[in-house]
Amino acid sequence: MNDTLPLLVDTDFPAIRRDTLQTLQVNLGYRCNQQCLHCHVDASPRRREIMDEKTVQSVIDFMLRQSVATLDLTGGAPEMNPHFRHLVSTARQHGVHVIDRCNLTIVVEPGYDWLVDFLAQQQVEVIASMPCYLQDNVDAQRGKGVYDKSIRGLQRLNQAGFGRDPALPLNLVYNPQGLNLPPAQAALEADYKRELKQRFDIDFNRLFTLANMPIKRFGSALLSRGEFDDYMQLLKSSHQADNVASVMCRTLISVDWQGYVYDCDFNQMLGLPAANRKRHLNDIMHTDIRGEPIVVMDHCYGCTAGQGSSCGGALT
Repeated sequence: MNDTLPLLVDTDFPAIRRDTLQTLQVNLGYRCNQQCLHCHVDASPRRREIMDEKTVQSVIDFMLRQSVATLDLTGGAPEMNPHFRHLVSTARQHGVHVIDRCNLTIVVEPGYDWLVDFLAQQQVEVIASMPCYLQDNVDAQRGKGVYDKSIRGLQRLNQAGFGRDPALPLNLVYNPQGLNLPPAQAALEADYKRELKQRFDIDFNRLFTLANMPIKRFGSALLSRGEFDDYMQLLKSSHQADNVASVMCRTLISVDWQGYVYDCDFNQMLGLPAANRKRHLNDIMHTDIRGEPIVVMDHCYGCTAGQGSSCGGALT
C-alpha cells in the first residue's frame, strides 16, 4: 500500500490546542466483516488486531477517572470485540453516553443475533455507515451485496425502535466517492429520508456527511491513480477558517486497540501520537490534558474543507 504520510508532513494548517475532554473514542480493533474502499482504518476480515481485556479495563478506569461524557466505539466492526458488551454495559451503568459506529451488515451476520436487542436495552446511540441510498453506489464503495444487508440491518434496527423511539437515536453516515467533498448535509439528509422511507419504510434521525481522508486505503488509491495532488488541492482551496474552532480533536481523544493515545482517529492511523509522545491511557490517567498542542498535518484540511467534517458530521 502506498504511504501518504511523507506527503502530509510539510503543512501550513493552523496550530490548535485542546479544550476540555468530552469524548473518549476507542478503536476496539481493526477486524471487520467488510473491506471498504474508503476505509481510513484499512479494516478487513483478515485483520487480527483487537483490544484485550486488560486494555478494556484501562479504558473503563480512564473513562470514570476523567468523568468522560461520551464513549465512542469504533473499529473495524467494534461489535466483533469479545469485550464489547462488558464495556458498553459498564459505561451505561455509570451514566456515560455510548455511541456504536456500526457498519449495519454486522447486524445480520451469523452469531450477532444478540446485537440489536442489546444495543436497545443499553440505549446506545447507533451511528451507521450508509454511503448512499442507491444500491450501485453502496456496492461500488463497500462491496457487492452490502446494500441489501445494510437495508436489512436498518429494518432490524427500526423494528427494535431505533430511529423511531426518542431514546434510541439512529444516525447515518455518508462518504462521497472519488474527488469530491460531501454535498450540503441538510439537503442530502432530506433526500435520504425521502428515498429510504418510500423504498423500504426506513426511519432515521440524522445524516452525517464526512469527507474522505487522504490516508491509508483511500490515500493509496489516490496515489495509484495520480489523483493525490488534485484531492489535496481541493481540500486546501475549500478550507474554511471558521471550522477550525469546531474540529473534533479539541474535545476528543482517540485510543488504539493497544490503549495508546492520539488526537483523532486519523492521526491514529498515521501513527502520530498525541503531543508527539507515545503515551498509554494509564500514563495520563490523572492528567489534565487541556491546553496541549494538537498534532496537525495536511490531512487536517479534510476536517475544515467546505462545510467541515467531523465524527458528528458537518461543522457548519
